[in-house]
Amino acid sequence: MLPPVIVMFMLVSFTCGENPAIQVTLTDKGLQYGKNVGTGWVQEKLPLVTLPDINGKIGYGIIVIDYTLTGITITKCDLPEPSVQFYQDIGGFKTSISGLSVALTGGWLTNFGIIHDGGSFNMAIFNMDLTSVVELGKDANGHLSITSVHCDAQIGDENIQFHGGASWMFQKFVDYFKGHIKGEIEGTICPYVKESIETLEYHLQAMNVSFDVAEALTFDLSLTGVPLINASSMNLGLKGELKDIKTHTDPPFEAQPFTLPEQPGYMLSMGLSEFTLNSASYGLYSAGWLKALITDSMIPSHFPVHLNTSSMGPYIPQLPKMFPGLLMNLQIYARELPMFSFHPGVVKLGFQGAAKAFAIQPNGTQTPLFKLNVDSEFSGKVQIVGGRLNGSISLDNYTLTLAASEVGAFKTDALERFTRAGMMMALSKLNGSLRKGVDLPRMRHAQLVNTVLSVKEGFIAVFSDAQVLI
Repeated sequence: MLPPVIVMFMLVSFTCGENPAIQVTLTDKGLQYGKNVGTGWVQEKLPLVTLPDINGKIGYGIIVIDYTLTGITITKCDLPEPSVQFYQDIGGFKTSISGLSVALTGGWLTNFGIIHDGGSFNMAIFNMDLTSVVELGKDANGHLSITSVHCDAQIGDENIQFHGGASWMFQKFVDYFKGHIKGEIEGTICPYVKESIETLEYHLQAMNVSFDVAEALTFDLSLTGVPLINASSMNLGLKGELKDIKTHTDPPFEAQPFTLPEQPGYMLSMGLSEFTLNSASYGLYSAGWLKALITDSMIPSHFPVHLNTSSMGPYIPQLPKMFPGLLMNLQIYARELPMFSFHPGVVKLGFQGAAKAFAIQPNGTQTPLFKLNVDSEFSGKVQIVGGRLNGSISLDNYTLTLAASEVGAFKTDALERFTRAGMMMALSKLNGSLRKGVDLPRMRHAQLVNTVLSVKEGFIAVFSDAQVLI
């Protein structure tokens, strides 16, 4: 039942070495839920499993019989509740099943001298005990790795009935050589478990650890170090960096360490540091995405002020005199890197921008008019209510200053009040949408439930249970 449990872990993801920007903790509550889901999954898939052929020889005196048990499938399984636990000693998981009973069917082939025969068989295996220990790690590319480090299988008893061919003769040897056949069967179980783990390892190495986000950024979610496992939890650390999709340039700052609180009452705890958002900001800023051209056609017709020299007269009296009746446009851009910061209960953003104004001449040329510096600070609150993420944004500070002018000096007080009012209207509309919220993202086969969010110093913490969708 190990593979489906590990696959569930990969739906989510602390380490030593490089500081992770994203941390995910799986608690024992989550592990046990994964065990129950995995047990059901195994119970459902067992009838579809074909076990490896069993080959051997049995001899009695001068009689030697070569035999093959082939096409072995499971027809019934009494699967007791397994034990799955974090295994701190090797940094992995230990899975134990005790008292497993299985009914099997398949075909038999024998070679006794020149006599070849075959038929079908039914087999019952009673009170099998199986223990498997796997170690989790990290490969050079930041993938999660899994390795089988111990496996032991013991069968309490077995019974086999042969049908067809000269089964009446072969059956006479079975009771005498039952221990031999049991040993052969025991010898196939751990290699099969190891092969299944190797298959899972292959799929883990093939998984993407970076994803393109729209046209601008790529999201690096590689592991920053080996998983940290103790008796009650598993912690994984992810790089959590967003980079310019073309240059993949690292930002001039690093992720700072943070401690994600343990919450054993939830299956999962997730932490997102401010580094992730600031790396995205750096990627967009360095790639030139934080800029926009505003033209008069973009302003609603009912708006009291438009981008033309006449409309701007009340704020810049000399403008309509120097450039009468001309349309204008504005080049808006971030003049410094916008940075997010997380504080208890609030997310803050500082934005230092600029707006360059141009008059559009009749021949289409653009004449520079002035440049304004726009300095603003925002704060936001975010929460999860009823499975929906919502929040609000407020404007804490806003100043408008004249940085340069080709039309002479002018006061910016009135223009600042007007643009502040416009920004407040835009925020009011945005907050209306934010209050409605959005549903939490859900994966194809799982979703988060009973989720709570808390903004801490330097990071956002999310605590949640998970539900696998059948």
